[in-house]
Order: sequence, then structure tokens, then C-alpha cells
Amino acid sequence: MPKVTFVNEKKEIEVPPGSNLRQEALKAGVQVNYEVLDTSGGALGRYLNCRGLGVCGTCRVIVKKGMENLPPKKGIEKFTLFRMLSNIGQEEESRLACQVSINGDCTIQTRPGMNWDGENFWQKPFPNK
Repeated sequence: MPKVTFVNEKKEIEVPPGSNLRQEALKAGVQVNYEVLDTSGGALGRYLNCRGLGVCGTCRVIVKKGMENLPPKKGIEKFTLFRMLSNIGQEEESRLACQVSINGDCTIQTRPGMNWDGENFWQKPFPNK
């Protein structure tokens, strides 16, 4: 069975081949959605998300190792990641946990921050001609 290692949580779980990363993480008690705090101190990210449809982007993760064991990005995942400013400089290793099926061992960083110092972040999006 594939093993998924969660870097931030220092947790390793075994999952059935082909299982969904978001669902397996939640079963193991690993929160993948961003925790946006509201004025009352609650965590809105846990409750205000698309529930695995791939449109909100709150379950964005960074694949540290094992990208070859995950299927390629498809339409909705590509579009959602494309429109996210926090994804700049991390395009290749960013995935949406709700859209990933696990086919082998991988290492995942949940709730990554913005890549402020990435070499691609400060480049001009459209080069001068």
C-alpha cells in the first residue's frame, strides 16, 4: 500500500492505491484546507470550501517527493491553480488534494505559504518584445 508522509504534521499514513488524497488526509486527522480565521476565532477554511470539487483551491498542497506516483493535472485543477496568486513560483509541485489520487509513495506539505522569495515570483509576467 502507498505511504503518504505529511511534512508539517510529521505523520505517515498508508492508503489504498487510487485513493483520494484529501479524503485520506481527513480520515487521518490531517487538515488540508486553509484555516481562515473569522472574527469570532473560528476556522472558516474547514467549513467554507468546495468539498472536493476542485474550484476553491483551499486544499492546495506542495508535493515534495513522489510526483511521479500521482496522475497528471486535469482541466479544473489546472484552471484553479492557474488563477491562484499564491501558486506563483510553485506551479510544478502544487496540486489540489481533492483532485489527486495516490498510486505510490509521496511526501506532501499541507497548507503551504506564499512563495515570496521564489525566483519566478518577482519576474515580469509578460516580457517586453
